[in-house]
Amino acid sequence: MIPPYYSVKEAVFPFNKFPGVDPILGPEMRSTGEVMGVAMTFGEAMLKSQLGAGSRLPTKGTVVITVKNNDKDRAVKIASELVDLGFDVVATKGTAAAIAAAGVPVKVVNKVKDGRPHIADLIKAGEIQLVFTTVDETRTAIADSRYIRTAALANRVTYYTTMAGCEAATEALKHQDDLNVVSLQELHLSLA
Repeated sequence: MIPPYYSVKEAVFPFNKFPGVDPILGPEMRSTGEVMGVAMTFGEAMLKSQLGAGSRLPTKGTVVITVKNNDKDRAVKIASELVDLGFDVVATKGTAAAIAAAGVPVKVVNKVKDGRPHIADLIKAGEIQLVFTTVDETRTAIADSRYIRTAALANRVTYYTTMAGCEAATEALKHQDDLNVVSLQELHLSLA
């Protein structure tokens, strides 16, 4: 039987206990626990899972998007939805060009390697409230994006490093004003 609700499980990682360590996930990483969000929509279940894991999703502000070439089409859709939700969007040159070509308002920000001010500078200055970043699996690309991830972690800015995560987080942002509490007993009754 398929339940009439969504459940989203989220792993909890203790990255904040290791300052300066690159928080990119690898196969050797172990979570320190898991939380689950349950709701009648995927977006609300995702939001609850993030809240349970201690990830703060902003209600307003600026989102930075920097993605690899294969992810640009999906990033355009995300940027459009973020603007519709009232967020400002900044992106690196290539990502910003794709977003702007679709008619979505975006400002350009430098990659770390392209000079200052760059993404990590904006994060440290408190100008970025959410980070969406994907990178090619090359050693150089991962090293370049390390500064973004560590700056986000050090400044308590929530970040996502996969397109599926970025899309799910965007869906969660749509439900910040309509969270509902449902008891386990009520969920169980809905299965009958």
